Amino acid sequence: MKEKIEKIYDILRKEFSLPAKEKLSPAEELVLTVLSQNTSDRNRDLAWKRLRERFPKMEDLEEASVEEIEEAIKPAGLYRQKARSIKQVLRKLREEFGSLNIPLKGEEAYRFLLSLKGVGPKTAAVVSLFSLGHPYFPVDTHIFRVSNRIPLVRGKTREKVQEELNKKVPDEIKREFHLLLIELGRKYCRPKPRCKECPLKGLCSYSSRFLKPDQKEV
Repeated sequence: MKEKIEKIYDILRKEFSLPAKEKLSPAEELVLTVLSQNTSDRNRDLAWKRLRERFPKMEDLEEASVEEIEEAIKPAGLYRQKARSIKQVLRKLREEFGSLNIPLKGEEAYRFLLSLKGVGPKTAAVVSLFSLGHPYFPVDTHIFRVSNRIPLVRGKTREKVQEELNKKVPDEIKREFHLLLIELGRKYCRPKPRCKECPLKGLCSYSSRFLKPDQKEV
């Protein structure tokens, strides 16, 4: 499996320019990931833009009312639930650490994040990886779909796929591989896939069911 992962990683690095990922504080990454739950990337980004325009600093957001947050994040959907989660998360950070930072490392930080209401394994892994610099492998909808189709690992839930990929993907490539698999899911491995153009068609069990023999070479 390690060889297969490394081969896929090399192919995707040649196929895609590594997507830019803004460096955010743990509080910012938490809020952004809460907004991303059960919505499209477009709606998440619009809600995030509106939120930052209204509350430029996390401390401003911390002082805002739930109703003010709801109004700002309506494009994200489930905005009442998400506004409450955002307030609770920021309050918990302040209560635990006296600031909106997370002065924890590794597994301790990950377990703390999981203890926050509204924060699941994907959100905890995203914050750990991108804000705290700890090697976790988040699995979103795109990666869940890609992983089961190739397959990298199979699982009926995103949590199970994340658990397995976190074990199998080498720590040193987790950040880049995560971003590259998302790009693959967005461009080629969509719900209605573009198997003929996909750079992984020679390695993918799913695409092999639809392609002629002369179309399967990488």
